[in-house]
Amino acid sequence: MDYKESLSYLESLNVFGSKLGLSRIERLVELLGHPERRYGTVHVTGTNGKGSVSAMTAAILTESGFRTGLYTSPHLDSYTERFVIDGERASEADFAAAISAAKRAADAMLAEGAEQPTEFEVLTAAAFYYFAEKHVDYAVIEVGLGGLLDSTNVIMPEVAVITNVAMEHADRCGGTLEGVARHKAGIIKPGVPVVTAAEGMPLDVLRQKAEEEGSEIFAYGEDFRAAAGADGIDFSSKNGGAAHYALALGGAYQHQNAALAIRTAMLLAEKHRAVTHETIARALKSVAWPGRFERFTLEGVRIVVDGAHNPAGAAALKESLDATFAGEKRVLLLGILEDKDYRAMLRTLVRADDRVVITPPDSARAGDPENLARVAWEITREVEVVPAADAALSRALDRAAGRRILCAAGSLYLIGNLRRLLLERGAHHDG
Repeated sequence: MDYKESLSYLESLNVFGSKLGLSRIERLVELLGHPERRYGTVHVTGTNGKGSVSAMTAAILTESGFRTGLYTSPHLDSYTERFVIDGERASEADFAAAISAAKRAADAMLAEGAEQPTEFEVLTAAAFYYFAEKHVDYAVIEVGLGGLLDSTNVIMPEVAVITNVAMEHADRCGGTLEGVARHKAGIIKPGVPVVTAAEGMPLDVLRQKAEEEGSEIFAYGEDFRAAAGADGIDFSSKNGGAAHYALALGGAYQHQNAALAIRTAMLLAEKHRAVTHETIARALKSVAWPGRFERFTLEGVRIVVDGAHNPAGAAALKESLDATFAGEKRVLLLGILEDKDYRAMLRTLVRADDRVVITPPDSARAGDPENLARVAWEITREVEVVPAADAALSRALDRAAGRRILCAAGSLYLIGNLRRLLLERGAHHDG
């Protein structure tokens, strides 16, 4: 298959939906010769921040001299963003070759009478295959959903990272916060150290699982912490002293994410002397992770693009906006999926003096923008719905002209589209 054919194949798998469980992926990787066993891995899950932590951890490993893969989802603009090695996304030809290999394995499964693998299972198997074919030393693997029954959970990592635990995907992860925590705890493997920023009852669940597996657990705020510094964070750990790190990624929520990546790197440094304070510092100062408090300027308007897609993400975005643009007037350009708690998100983000433009994300799961508008209307009367993303961006820019910040947030399906439109219009990165 070429690249277009590989995308058509993946699209054809959407009819099978999303199914949790490991039996299909276990057979897929077996038929591919277990590529996931040919390099070291770091496994990352959590309600928010897992993509940022994954990107930082991968950057640290690359800076330390390791050929490093990074598997994340979803993508903002192109499927090739999901398969990255040393900061470079896969070529379309290499992506297609990996999907073709996974398809051959899936076809063999069907011939055996097995169930058809899902799109995410095929993508995950293809990523494992791609990293093996490209001879990476390490791969940082981001969980798709939950952890326990997620397709990525066939790896045996050297470190398991659980960023945080909040209510999301509860319908597939036990129906309660405790159930969500137990699903995320599912990535904890025997003897594998765990790094987490979970708190309260979810942390208790993780501790219990770690104890059962004989795994040491390192909790943010207890075993390590970070305080805001001049241009980044002042990191401290019970085991490793203290150090200052400048951060390339904006947003107050990246302070905790960076601390998780640093503590993960410290554990890897116990095995690899190449991982040092200097390599960690260089990586954190240069890493890029698009769509997370990413700042642009266009037509004199200061713009923030952020993939806050659930209530916890909205709260983190609010904190960062308040800290970075204290007292400044704002326009919010929002689009949220129907299965998210958009009421809680809007009530967290929207202020009485905000102007709000609502547009639907490019997804079958997009929430009705009129429903979102009714919730926003309870907070501010400056609300309008613009159905097309391009027109919505133009309207938001018009409303922000003068002295307002424009913040585009919500579903990554929307953020990826808006980010592309901004770059096409000549927006340049700010800071």
